[in-house]
Amino acid sequence: MSANESKVSATAVTAVSDSRVRKLCGVAMLSAVAYVLMFLEFPLPLIMPSFIKMDFSELPALVAAFAYGPVAGVAVCLIKNLIHLLNTQSGGVGELSNFILGAVFVFIAGSIYKKAHSKKGAIIGSTVGALLMSAVSLVTNYYVVYPIYTVFMPMEAIVAAYKAIIPSVNSLWECLLIFNVPFTFFKGMCSVVITFLIYKPLSHILKG
Repeated sequence: MSANESKVSATAVTAVSDSRVRKLCGVAMLSAVAYVLMFLEFPLPLIMPSFIKMDFSELPALVAAFAYGPVAGVAVCLIKNLIHLLNTQSGGVGELSNFILGAVFVFIAGSIYKKAHSKKGAIIGSTVGALLMSAVSLVTNYYVVYPIYTVFMPMEAIVAAYKAIIPSVNSLWECLLIFNVPFTFFKGMCSVVITFLIYKPLSHILKG
């Protein structure tokens, strides 16, 4: 190998190493932001029961999925929830649900954007991701989250909180279908809109 070839090879290795370090730092930074955003939650009176809160903690994960790939987005979802376990008020159930739904959302969005690397691809990916997240929320909430929550709050009280908004609902399945599924989709799309507003300037910082 000539001196020039060695120099080029060394430069390539250094570039790959710098890229990995930047990616790790970016994921760590976005995970920290996501963790903080989990505390900035707020209720939506007259729309959802008070025990369901709105937050934008999926936003940094979506940014990571677009900037670094779908696995990075899932990593942000995992890290923020692992750290939040130190402050859990739900015995870890809320964190588990948040991770599953967030991971579905950003992995699908990031995967589609990776294959169709354009604004259109990002819009399609994030919309499909939000739709699948809302569909998965119906299953996870009905079979996992709410049955465990009955340890803290009787099922009758949970359904009654929904009935206070729409008296015609009579079962948990109806409550989730009418309230939680649209809410989850709306929450995901809010993150999508904000991401599109901030991603371009952020991408120069995250990618270098």
